[in-house]
Amino acid sequence: MNQRPITEDDLHAYVDHALEPERRAEVASYLADHPDVAKRIGAFADQRELLRSALAPIAEEPLPAELVLSRIIENRRRRPSRVWWAVAAMLLLSIGGTGGWALRGSLQPPPAGLAVLAQEAADSYSVYAPDHVRPVELRASDSAALVQWISHRLGQPVKAPDLTTSGYRLMGGRLVATSHGPAAMFMYDDDHGGRIVVLTRRMSTTDQNAPMTPQSKGSVTGFVWADAGIGYSLVGEAPAETLRPVANEVRRQVGPI
Repeated sequence: MNQRPITEDDLHAYVDHALEPERRAEVASYLADHPDVAKRIGAFADQRELLRSALAPIAEEPLPAELVLSRIIENRRRRPSRVWWAVAAMLLLSIGGTGGWALRGSLQPPPAGLAVLAQEAADSYSVYAPDHVRPVELRASDSAALVQWISHRLGQPVKAPDLTTSGYRLMGGRLVATSHGPAAMFMYDDDHGGRIVVLTRRMSTTDQNAPMTPQSKGSVTGFVWADAGIGYSLVGEAPAETLRPVANEVRRQVGPI
């Protein structure tokens, strides 16, 4: 029986110790074969432990008597306004300390816009492009099923650009999870073993329409843009001047469907 592909959800669940033992063993085996991915996931695990260490002193403190539910109810019957002002003040003070700083990010909405889409595309490339065993979930030979499946999951028609005139062949694609919902990832390669990734998803209220702009993260470069609420990003490990005409070809093909 073929092993299910390892997804971003599996990797994050691995960090959070939320996988069944059998699936956790599969992810551990995958990480052993993919040191670049293991390094990234190891950094997530280190951040998780730092956060737990920072919040441990707060978690171990006894609950103040003023915050015991039975006492709050009793005092509220006698002095409703004064009790709730005291409770609010205590909560604000506790959030303002170390715990508040650690929780600051979770209380804010996730960042949006082209910058985040570019980051997601670069991360997807870094995870899947080096994989020579299962870089995609469905191969190009199943391109019709791939496009239908991804279109259904994204709730919109999706095109897999034909980049043969640009020197790239479609390898296949997969769904990837992002903080703004699922995204479609198409992967291509050339005659020299080079790979590129095209990532597309719905945009939030930010950057519904935006011109094509360059992006880079380490050795990964490319371009990102948005059209009618749909964002696109093309990335690879090639000079920007080489990828620009390829991105222009993608943009030409993925116009209004």
